Amino acid sequence: MPKPSQETGDPEIVLGLLTSIERNSAITQRKLAGDLGIALGLANSYLRRCVRKGLIKIGQVPLNRYAYYLTPQGFAEKSRLTAEYLTVSFNFFRRARSDCAELLQECAARGWTRVALCGAGDLAEVAVLSAGESEIEVVCVIDPARAGGRCVSVPIVADLATAQQHGAFDGVILTDTQAPQRRFDELIASGPAYGLSAACVVAPNLLGISRLTVPVPVADPIAEPAVARSAR
Repeated sequence: MPKPSQETGDPEIVLGLLTSIERNSAITQRKLAGDLGIALGLANSYLRRCVRKGLIKIGQVPLNRYAYYLTPQGFAEKSRLTAEYLTVSFNFFRRARSDCAELLQECAARGWTRVALCGAGDLAEVAVLSAGESEIEVVCVIDPARAGGRCVSVPIVADLATAQQHGAFDGVILTDTQAPQRRFDELIASGPAYGLSAACVVAPNLLGISRLTVPVPVADPIAEPAVARSAR
């Protein structure tokens, strides 16, 4: 999506707001906030911005309630944002697919057969699907915020110690798109306690990881007290 500006704010929220109103003109601000996953006050702020920009008009309905309608300009803006969102999404998945396939080939060339991923989400799902077309098996995905769930068909675990309970693996592929560099540095710092050297932590090119940063050992949610064993 394009970068937010002071005038429009986050374009993804604007797109969600316009879409919700198009589907249900009688939607309440509370329901709108819930659908968008934002605070009620923020939903109200975005509504007022859209009204000021002429994207939405407000009408009154019985029982002193309000109805929201998209203006022609609002429909045009929704179409524009939808097209931009689909373009960005398509480009991301195409790049992710290519990067993951290339990285998995490199892992196979190094003799790796089993890997763990670090970070659940869209990139992890692409990596799991790409692995299904390669010689590499993904044993689990490490993500403390989603532990207990599944990524495609792969279990999500909380930390490296739990990951190793799923069997030995040769390395970790970073798939965290929220804070990739920080997570990478944490893996480099905590990996040796689990038999993982720095060379055993790799990442797709699209994450833009730098190996020149100096990781600072900190309390790491993905690295519980060490269970010493080699991942090789």
